[in-house]
Amino acid sequence: MREINATQITEIVRDLCIEANCHLPSDVKEAITTCRSCEPFPIAQTILDKIEENFNIADADNVPICQDTGLACVFLEIGQDVHITGNLKDAVNEGVRRGYVEGYLRKSCVKDPIDRVNTGDNTPAVLYTDIVPGDQITITVAPKGFGSENMSQIKMLKPSDGLQGVKDFILKVVEEAGPNPCPPIVVGVGLGGTFDKAAYLAKKALMRSVDERNTNPFYAQLEEEMLEKVNALGIGPQGFGGRTTALAVNIETLPTHIAGLPCAVNINCHVTRHKTVVL
Repeated sequence: MREINATQITEIVRDLCIEANCHLPSDVKEAITTCRSCEPFPIAQTILDKIEENFNIADADNVPICQDTGLACVFLEIGQDVHITGNLKDAVNEGVRRGYVEGYLRKSCVKDPIDRVNTGDNTPAVLYTDIVPGDQITITVAPKGFGSENMSQIKMLKPSDGLQGVKDFILKVVEEAGPNPCPPIVVGVGLGGTFDKAAYLAKKALMRSVDERNTNPFYAQLEEEMLEKVNALGIGPQGFGGRTTALAVNIETLPTHIAGLPCAVNINCHVTRHKTVVL
């Protein structure tokens, strides 16, 4: 049994909050650059150039890529052979608090959804835990801005809706979102499980690299097909038209009930931030 002190998790979460907000993952950068080279529309080209300039400045000056530094989503994959000394939840929240305060990141969390009083330090985090084999902890911090989160939807499709129903729903969500989530976007899709699990899958899908396809050949092909269809909508960068509406469509699935076909679509803007450390 490996023992890990919760204070180590606090330090890592603090650093990841700052890193994730200031440095876009390399796969997202490369996808934007590739799309720019293939984009024939002058306005779309100009916007993609500005997006590249923005993330390069953020890299160089260690400043946030976007003013919306998001709600702190923290994913923990905890090895079953690990014993954590100290309070895990408190350790994560302390890491978020320190990251957002010491990193001068915007605090966007309100204590209650109705009275709207800001907590002042971006806590509490939205914490997801999963027990996995081994004696390590994988920590991923994914700040989630709400310009894109607000455009996400879930639908309890019927099995009779089938594959076409899934395709139609994905396109409907993206089309209704239009320019609001600051395209080019990344589209996370969760299929199966239950109402809540489908939404979790869609969020988790956004953690996958945009150049990595589903390991199941059927869903890998579906991801490619839906990316083509999404880009054919012509929404384009920031909604001004063009071929670059999305950088990727990532689909994750789980077994589900014989009477159900839950489908969740979680949209992320081009600032698809996530940083991971294995402890």
